[in-house]
Amino acid sequence: GDASDVQVDDSPSFRFDDLPSFRFDNELPRHQVRLYPFALADRLVTNGEYTAFIDAGGYNDPLHWLSEGWAWRCREQISQPLYWLRRAEQWWQYSLAGLHALDPHAPVRHISLFEAMAYAQWCGCRLATEFEWEHAAARVEPSDSVYDPTILAPQSQSQSADQLYNCLWQWTQSQYQPYPGYRPEAGAVGEYNGKFMSNQFVLRGGSCITPPNHIRASYRNFFPAATRWQFSGIRMAKDD
Repeated sequence: GDASDVQVDDSPSFRFDDLPSFRFDNELPRHQVRLYPFALADRLVTNGEYTAFIDAGGYNDPLHWLSEGWAWRCREQISQPLYWLRRAEQWWQYSLAGLHALDPHAPVRHISLFEAMAYAQWCGCRLATEFEWEHAAARVEPSDSVYDPTILAPQSQSQSADQLYNCLWQWTQSQYQPYPGYRPEAGAVGEYNGKFMSNQFVLRGGSCITPPNHIRASYRNFFPAATRWQFSGIRMAKDD
């Protein structure tokens, strides 16, 4: 983790904005993690790249999928990302701005962990661990990424060179587990974070709709592997 202990005032007047150094208890304590050489993509996977996975039969080949993911895909009859629509031989996408033609250069979004892992397997890569992601992201200031609450869509690479922050939450292969020495905070914060440390996976980076005070390298979001409604995307990694 990349956080330090803080004293949190739980009085009614307390606001997260009052403490720029605030961290949730699941980001603590600071501890050591051994990392082996790895490479992390300098951008997110695009719609065009993901379309190639679909066209190659990626949703119909169980060799790309985890067993649980394949069972989910078959049971739910999943054949494309959430909010995609095929019409007149063209892909369209529903967004907060309505239905529009799919932009092949925009990062693919509303992706489950199962889909992200299947895509990674198909292209000979993998997802990063949450610690690999944090190690890379800690070198970049979140303020270097654009945040505009009037633009409710993920940034293209031209807007954010690395798309680490304020673009899409990025799935990692890491299960959401407590750090060594973790102790839940008293009250609602501990009640929320600690009780979800089962059958969840970590996402990092924030999205275009994430409040700025939640954007930092150490922030740990978490969802079940089948979750697709979140503004979630894919970043490739590989052993170096």
